Amino acid sequence: MKKENNLVKETLEDFENRVRQRKSFDSQWQLNMNFYMGNQFVELGYGGAVRELDKQYFWQEREVFNHIAPIIDVRLSKLSKIKPKMHIMPATDDEHDVYTAKVGKKILDVVESKMNMRAKINQATKWSEICGTSFYKISWNSNLGQVVALEENGKKIMSGDVEVSVCSPFEIYPDSSTHETLEDCQSIIHARVYSASQVKQMYGVDLQGKDINVYSLDGVSSSLGGLGYNGHATKLIETTKHDSVLVLEKYVKPYDEFPNGRLIIIAGDKLVFDGEMPYINGVDGKREFPFVRQICNEEVGNFWGVSMITRLIPIQRAFNAVKNRKHEYLNRLTLGVLSVEDGSVDIDNLEEEGLAPGKILVYRQGSNAPKFLGGEQVPSDFDKEEERLLDEFQKLSGTSEVGNMDNISNSISGVALELLIDENETRLIFTTDSIKSAIKTVAKHILRLYKQFASLPRLLRVAGEDGGLEIMYFKDSDITSDDVRFDTDNDNNDTISQRRDMIFKLLDKGLLCDENGQISSAMKTKILENIGFGVWDNSIDLNELHIKNADLENTWLCEGQSVNVKEIDDDNLHINQHTAFMLKNLYSNSDIDKKIESKFLEHLKQHKQSYERKHNQNV
Repeated sequence: MKKENNLVKETLEDFENRVRQRKSFDSQWQLNMNFYMGNQFVELGYGGAVRELDKQYFWQEREVFNHIAPIIDVRLSKLSKIKPKMHIMPATDDEHDVYTAKVGKKILDVVESKMNMRAKINQATKWSEICGTSFYKISWNSNLGQVVALEENGKKIMSGDVEVSVCSPFEIYPDSSTHETLEDCQSIIHARVYSASQVKQMYGVDLQGKDINVYSLDGVSSSLGGLGYNGHATKLIETTKHDSVLVLEKYVKPYDEFPNGRLIIIAGDKLVFDGEMPYINGVDGKREFPFVRQICNEEVGNFWGVSMITRLIPIQRAFNAVKNRKHEYLNRLTLGVLSVEDGSVDIDNLEEEGLAPGKILVYRQGSNAPKFLGGEQVPSDFDKEEERLLDEFQKLSGTSEVGNMDNISNSISGVALELLIDENETRLIFTTDSIKSAIKTVAKHILRLYKQFASLPRLLRVAGEDGGLEIMYFKDSDITSDDVRFDTDNDNNDTISQRRDMIFKLLDKGLLCDENGQISSAMKTKILENIGFGVWDNSIDLNELHIKNADLENTWLCEGQSVNVKEIDDDNLHINQHTAFMLKNLYSNSDIDKKIESKFLEHLKQHKQSYERKHNQNV
């Protein structure tokens, strides 16, 4: 018991130290979020706290002209086009490894659809664009999957399944912010706040909930606005979450005392787990952190990525200042500034009502009548500075007005325009590379977790090449490779029109035809799909269907079922598939199941008889 208490105390103290070390980054992320949401008259005060700036005068213009939000939205729209098509390199050129590589590809396709990975990638990208860094957590949830058994009390026992969640940078605490990669860290703490009832459900412990400070959004009427009106902006504020428990998961890399790593879970002030890291998710069967990092831009010697907002904040402040000073100047020109002799008029009435049209102004006899001071025109420096700042926004953010045809000279050539577009997209290369690298690593983690936990056969329902439904089973032994690759490296920002143009050029060159100069039905289907028309072609590759049917028969025969030969079967293809399956699976071990072997041999005999009968009929 004393040892557990010491472990809890050490872990909590370690967490507090990491919180203090990361304080400056937390403050910058809060500032970024406020600027993105339009609450831009804020600064980092003493101790790193974000505080609002008050008006110096009641007439001061304090409107926000938010260019950061649309710039980030444009970047997010461009980055959302990243939809890399993955494939898996077989472990060897053996036919079995080639087949299992295809199984791994289908597993990833099903997981992507089932978990809505596109939405998760977009969520992680938004966090990395605003705060500079985001994380994916890939874990195994034993409460997901298919029902495999029932307990005596009727509780379902599930097969378990992979779970991918997105973590904001506020939840992750490395042992040092000077590490440049996740692999350099020796330990990671994942901190999250749960309700007491959730902790009871997850860990089976009863804990007294407390009031914990968390960040949330709040719509307020702040000191924004101008002369005669108030502005509104959503800002990030610190609120209290009641009946809550702070849960810390500390992951420690393998070392001498713990060769498989260590996982310490503390809920509140109670130790709920202390053991080895649960997931074999690293290279060559090693155990690593279940996290994948994604960043916006890299900073040398820093674990945390740099957001584009951090670089745009000074420009945004200068732009707001120019626009507001310009409007104040216009207010003086339109409302005017009165010159009044002391004691000549009722000052209180003049301040309250001003010089309204038709107003009767009474002033003391013998004194000078009030008059407006002479005004000047708005200096051209305001417009010049505004244009310079708008240009800086585009240059720093990697977004330009290339898409706005009004800003492009009519004399520019098509080649020059294409070069401008390429240069504009090149500015996003580092961010797109980080996203694609994160997606690839997440895919590897998913395959490794299935390899570790999918000991029972699992059912997959995937769309086939012909647009139909394909049903297949897999288990851990069917995953022999996790070498995930992308089909192409230049698909990060391709539009449908660019893809169509490229495919039509390939068709003109004949590069998509087979050795006979014909386009196969499978290739025709892929061409239609890639140019944005979906699966229009209903022609079916019969050989592919026969092979799939033979593979399904292999599964049934292994289960001890009797399978009859059908008249429409292509006997040669079936014989090849059944024979290859027997050589790879039945005869690869010395312990041969004679019953299953006899089922296969009887089925092969029927196919050979069917082939001879059909051959004799044709002769």
